[in-house]
Amino acid sequence: MTEFNRRQLFHQGLGGLAIAGASTLTLQADAAPTAKTLDVHNYQDFLDKNGIPQVQPAAKWEPSRKDILGPYFLAGAPFRGKVTPPLEPGELVVMRGRIWGHDTRKPIRNAVLDVWQADVKGRYDLSDPRNPPQRSEFKNRIRLVTDETGYYEYETIKPGAYRIGPNPRDFRPAHIHYMVQAPGYTKLITQIYFKGDPLITTDRWASKSNLIVPLAKTKSEHGNYQLGTFDIVLAKS
Repeated sequence: MTEFNRRQLFHQGLGGLAIAGASTLTLQADAAPTAKTLDVHNYQDFLDKNGIPQVQPAAKWEPSRKDILGPYFLAGAPFRGKVTPPLEPGELVVMRGRIWGHDTRKPIRNAVLDVWQADVKGRYDLSDPRNPPQRSEFKNRIRLVTDETGYYEYETIKPGAYRIGPNPRDFRPAHIHYMVQAPGYTKLITQIYFKGDPLITTDRWASKSNLIVPLAKTKSEHGNYQLGTFDIVLAKS
């Protein structure tokens, strides 16, 4: 059997979706259409009757709140969709959202996000100067690029809190760092926090933030995870 006939048999064996011509494959007239799937990238669903995006969790149409950079930012993280290493301990979290332009009320495509965080014990990969990570590891750090509707999504674990001073109350609540950049807009450095965290009220930064994300327990075919939505609004530069 020739290579062409193998390909022909393969395509015809898949329910007759395609037939082989002299040089091309064409769709049969009686082929069944592909089943419709939910379009999760339809940003129009997030606009109110006045065309203003309904952003979460801030719920206000204004540039997203700035926050501190912190001491553990590291430039040059790889582009990927999973923050933590494989089988990293902790509660599985999926974060998603859109990046919006405050001036246009439209999503921003190709915005670049740096995302970094502590592990479940509240430790960063750079927190022990005696045992620094390999420069190529970038543990618990990623970069992302938004799609044509400003959408992004990544998988991680919920980070742990950690002490920042001698006082027993000097604990930072669980948080994830963001740095967001797009041409024509002011770079945003901020953090997200998680609803229900008792340490938020005593933290000097989190207690002033409106970027406190509720997590919804979500079931999937392969297990459960916590789902959060975090939309970002960038100010025009």
